[in-house]
Amino acid sequence: MKVAVSRLGFGAAPIGNLYREIPDEEALGAVEAAWQTGVRYFDTAPHYGLGLSERRLGLGLAGRPRDEYVISTKVGRLLEPADGVGLDDEGFAVPRTFRRIRDYSADGVKRSLESSLERLGTDRVEIVYIHDPDDYWDVAFSEAYPALEELRSQGVVGAIGVGMNQWEMPERFVRETDIDVVMLAGRYTLLEQPALPSFLPACVERGVSVVACGVFNSGLLSKPVVPADAKYNYEEAPAALVARARAIAEVCGRHGVTLPEVAIQFALGHPAVVSVVIGSRNAEQMTSNASYFSASIPAGLWEELKSLGLLDAEVPTP
Repeated sequence: MKVAVSRLGFGAAPIGNLYREIPDEEALGAVEAAWQTGVRYFDTAPHYGLGLSERRLGLGLAGRPRDEYVISTKVGRLLEPADGVGLDDEGFAVPRTFRRIRDYSADGVKRSLESSLERLGTDRVEIVYIHDPDDYWDVAFSEAYPALEELRSQGVVGAIGVGMNQWEMPERFVRETDIDVVMLAGRYTLLEQPALPSFLPACVERGVSVVACGVFNSGLLSKPVVPADAKYNYEEAPAALVARARAIAEVCGRHGVTLPEVAIQFALGHPAVVSVVIGSRNAEQMTSNASYFSASIPAGLWEELKSLGLLDAEVPTP
């Protein structure tokens, strides 16, 4: 990928009031903490808080040298004005002032990007992802991708890709287009690696970079001690996965590190993965994530996980 990103990226979904409302100063503090800890890659989307994430990220980065950081945003969900009655029903604690319209057409892509630039207060973004086209392969492949390819050829964006919660359709994009990058949510984590046999080798073969997110499996791997009510893929975690996560955590403890430290660094062991993006809603959370990222992981930990069958022997490690 021609666009260089920091190994640790800032995920801006939480500052779009993901699950609960947070004040502006808390959100902007998260962006400031990311900058102070060396993060120079910031990811957002119109979907996150009906544009609130993009607006707050733009404010948080305002005044900083524009050539020193990378922004990615996404296309596929246009925001159209709504009546503002009630709250958003897709996980964000914001008034329903807009409604999302799924639109992967060429015109929709260009309109979406133009609106994102306005909310971000910038004249460009370095990376644009086609966002969650799970049920829209035909139009995403025939219209969204060619539109982004044209914008890339014009120098309007530096890199294009797809961001999804699965690996199968991204692999089709990798093999059938000239995308630069895939934002892979889950599917390659310390807990499970279904993307390992086919998808990741395809990325290496085709020279496509991978940005890993969801490395905590939506909560199951986010704490040193795994709680009984931990979440997995945004739902209550099955007992078998809780037990597996606890077994991994025990190994981590024996080596003097914690589960979230190992979870953040695990994905970076694969040669296709260029960055891990972690969501942070305030400065304290961002600082913790940065400390997890910078922890030293003993090589013996990976060896023990493999010997116990908690990690496949073929999995590359940092």
